[in-house]
Amino acid sequence: MRRMFGTAAVLLSAVLTLAACGGGGTTGNPLDTTSAAPSGSASGGGKAVIGSFDFDESVLLASIYAQALEAKGVQVEEKPRIGSREAVYDQVKSGGLTIVPEYNGNLLAFIDQAATAATTDEVNTALKEKLPAELEVLDSSPAEDKDTLSVTKDTQTKQSLTTMEDLAKSSKSMVVGGPPEFKKRWEARFKDVYGVEFKEWKPTGPTTADALKDGTIQVGNVFSTDPKIAANNLVPLQDTKNIFPAQNVTPLLHKASASDTIRTTLNGISAKLTTESLLEMMQKISVNKDEPAMVAEEWLTSNGLA
Repeated sequence: MRRMFGTAAVLLSAVLTLAACGGGGTTGNPLDTTSAAPSGSASGGGKAVIGSFDFDESVLLASIYAQALEAKGVQVEEKPRIGSREAVYDQVKSGGLTIVPEYNGNLLAFIDQAATAATTDEVNTALKEKLPAELEVLDSSPAEDKDTLSVTKDTQTKQSLTTMEDLAKSSKSMVVGGPPEFKKRWEARFKDVYGVEFKEWKPTGPTTADALKDGTIQVGNVFSTDPKIAANNLVPLQDTKNIFPAQNVTPLLHKASASDTIRTTLNGISAKLTTESLLEMMQKISVNKDEPAMVAEEWLTSNGLA
């Protein structure tokens, strides 16, 4: 009996020694000496929480990022359709999100409402100066999805509209639609730059193109890669004074949470993403009703990134 107690004591001592040496590993078992790689470390590529705005193209881009990073060994959590930039930005800044697919021009306008940068290079230079220390942007892709003010072909003909400036003569009798935050962001700029004041602003969100078609609104903030511009016979008005800056797809990161694997992988995606490929993918989602994750997988595979 004394021998059994002695053996047990030796085993207990060994267990306690291992626990004291930090051998608890990933399972909580003190005999398990494996250890987890910390977030953002080189081992396994780190971890990433990827968010997206509340519209299909953002969900698509986030899925492209997520699937490519998973293929590189990064542990990924997706948080789709969080909301507008007002809701998403602070989550990236605080580290609640690691990555969000952004549009460089609108991001700059959000950070600095007085910004006048227009081209991709000008916007990115200004962004790097204005971003807080917690955040960084990676390489911008050639893919661009610009804001437009669009009207139906019938409205264009009846009102003789070609440019945004042409709206000034009739805008006070017109209803404009767009994302919920559209009025706050652009009302003063439209008035100051183009002399445009609308009768009413409606938060039509992702249904803006359809609201134009059915006459609920007369002017709409439709993104340039929306397939419904062609499907609904809409006409984007020319932005002759460049009120809408460059809108290149650009990853926004929480700097401390991102590994080198994350940076390299996302820059590789940006190098291959074009406006034409983005429009083609959005056609599959908006018209064919394909799932964004499936469309993302097809694009990654065809570009050797899966």
